[in-house]
Amino acid sequence: MSDSGFLEKLLDGAEVKWKPLEDVTLPTSNIKWADTDQTYRYIDLTSVHRETGTISEAKEITAETAPSRAQKLVKTDDLIFATTRPAQQRFCLISPDWSGEVASTGYCVLRPDQSRVLPGWLLHWISSSQFKAYVEENQSGSAYPAISDGKVKAFEIPIPCPDDPEKSLAIQGEIVRILDRLTELTTELTTELTTELEARKKQYNHYRDQLLTSEDGEIEWLPMEHIGEFVRGKRFTKADYRDEGIRAIHYGEIYTHYGVFASETLSKVRADMANSLRFAEKNDVVMAGVSETLEDVGKAVAWLGDDKVAIHDDSYAFRHPMNPKYIVYTMQTDAFHDQKGQFVSRGKIKRLLIDGMKKVKLPIPFPDDPQKSLAEQARIVAILDKFDALTTSLTKGLSREIELRRKQYEYYRDLLLTFRKPAEAAEA
Repeated sequence: MSDSGFLEKLLDGAEVKWKPLEDVTLPTSNIKWADTDQTYRYIDLTSVHRETGTISEAKEITAETAPSRAQKLVKTDDLIFATTRPAQQRFCLISPDWSGEVASTGYCVLRPDQSRVLPGWLLHWISSSQFKAYVEENQSGSAYPAISDGKVKAFEIPIPCPDDPEKSLAIQGEIVRILDRLTELTTELTTELTTELEARKKQYNHYRDQLLTSEDGEIEWLPMEHIGEFVRGKRFTKADYRDEGIRAIHYGEIYTHYGVFASETLSKVRADMANSLRFAEKNDVVMAGVSETLEDVGKAVAWLGDDKVAIHDDSYAFRHPMNPKYIVYTMQTDAFHDQKGQFVSRGKIKRLLIDGMKKVKLPIPFPDDPQKSLAEQARIVAILDKFDALTTSLTKGLSREIELRRKQYEYYRDLLLTFRKPAEAAEA
């Protein structure tokens, strides 16, 4: 596919004018409550799936329960775009199933003038890299950057043959048809790859859990407080980070950066903080004390570095006489998660209740023979290390393939949406 030949052939010399979205969309209206019993489905900022652009089931609202009176009624083929982070860049085309419902404040509603532009034409432009770059350049605010509806509607898109609506819509339709097919093929492929990725993860998790929780052999489940002790870290902030200094593990890095073990750190903090910090020692297991999800809170990494490492006050070092990687692997099992869940606070931020965590039990092989126990732990770890390396390799490979397919789609989409503006054409 050529970046210019296809479009030139399709346009066949036709004029192209760039118009702001405001010029090719129709006015929308806020909701008008007929009575207090009238009910609508409410499309809030979390209702739209970021990847698929589909709407999940949303809550019902009435005049009494509506967050405000400023929401807009949406119709079939309206395009809604989230203007405020963290939901920003979520968008979708309203299907007949959601026509007549309410879009929350924080969505810009674009109603295409279908005598001039196709709904799919607007959809693909809103998904384009050009529009994403425009949003980044025109948003304001620091904590929750947002772009105004006026700025969104000032974004310009090309309209081929603006004086011949029939031909214009035909040209738009051909490009939309190709982009829709590209979207469909990319979605099919990424769905297959994602399904394969999840299958490999489940296979590994099943094998790991079987190996660690099997009743074969002599195993005793002991509370963590009978195995070792917990050491809570001391606070440091991003302002304390340095390129050189004391190696440190922040709790958030445990579930975003580290795997089963580490001997080097992502971060370092000021050297003059040494006396105000607490440290994990070699073979300690460092676990995250807080997270936004139940799955991530309590996630752990075995510290295998020769030197001590500073740990954040929202994390704990578990000091013990066992194989540290064996402990981390047991802390990944369903059996551990089932126990852990009893001792995690249930607010928006999940937090380990450490007095409860001390009671969580781990499977200890040959508990009355420390030497034999360590040998069995090492045997299991050696098996799981190989399996983990294989699974990690497959995961990275499949994840990279998914990302490549998305980039390939975006590349061809942008080629099909590469219309030169008059100034650019004059310079060529």
